[in-house]
Amino acid sequence: MSEHSHHHGPATFSRAFAFGIALNTGFVAVEAFYGWRADSLALVADAGHNLADVAGLLLAWVATLAAGRQPDHRHTYGWQRASILAAFANAVLLLVAMGSLLWEAFHRLQSPPAADGMTIVVIAAIGVVVNGVTAALFMSGRKSDMNIRGAFLHMAADALVSLGVVAAGTMYLLTGWTWLDPATSIAIALVIIAGTWGLFRGSLHLLFDGVPESVVLAEVDELLRALPGVEDVHDLHVWAMSTTGIALTAHLVMPDGHPGDAFLERIAHELHQQFHITHPTIQIELDGLDHGCAHPLGDTKT
Repeated sequence: MSEHSHHHGPATFSRAFAFGIALNTGFVAVEAFYGWRADSLALVADAGHNLADVAGLLLAWVATLAAGRQPDHRHTYGWQRASILAAFANAVLLLVAMGSLLWEAFHRLQSPPAADGMTIVVIAAIGVVVNGVTAALFMSGRKSDMNIRGAFLHMAADALVSLGVVAAGTMYLLTGWTWLDPATSIAIALVIIAGTWGLFRGSLHLLFDGVPESVVLAEVDELLRALPGVEDVHDLHVWAMSTTGIALTAHLVMPDGHPGDAFLERIAHELHQQFHITHPTIQIELDGLDHGCAHPLGDTKT
């Protein structure tokens, strides 16, 4: 016997995605043109990074819409995992973009060209506003949804890059030091790589059905074993269905008989409150039958 608990996910942020994509696409064209005119690697690289982020926003938006599709006989969980794939792809995209920036910046550092400092400062300042506004659109969902967090990190990283370019352009105007432009690009790229690594590791972990960060499997096992009438717990599995949904399956050995629906509702409530598990499936066994499933905490059968 089993019990399921379904909870609706957060808003799709469709308006935020649409506005952010339109705003950043326009800015990419402006920044690339003036970066070329000013011969600024920082501006051109930031334009390329912004273009990658537009693709990342599109990917995250499509994944959010796909995750909202209803399950059918071919996809019984729907397309929820698309949000995890998008978070992973966004992390990879950002890491590749920053790797490319580092490569070009190191080459430029050996023989830095002169640049139009004032153009760099003005365009980069506009970039701070554009990227900052776009990041703010996703701020409310960054903690509860890894896919939205990926979009937020992309835009917050862009705002940081643009802010660094403003600082480098201003210093260049004051000192004439041509090495500031590529040096600033290197420093910013390293900061963004450090910030993105957690998203990369987290999304890769979920892709391989790893236990989500909000869940400590031993604590879930302890909670289930402490329930009245439960003699043993086995075949306990917890994994992410999406960046917002967590599933659980477990077999509870209860020799005294099935405890009823109220008992299962209580378990579902406690799992959701303590571990944010949204889709628990509990099987009650009177004799502790072994169905050949793996035991993630070791063989706990008595």
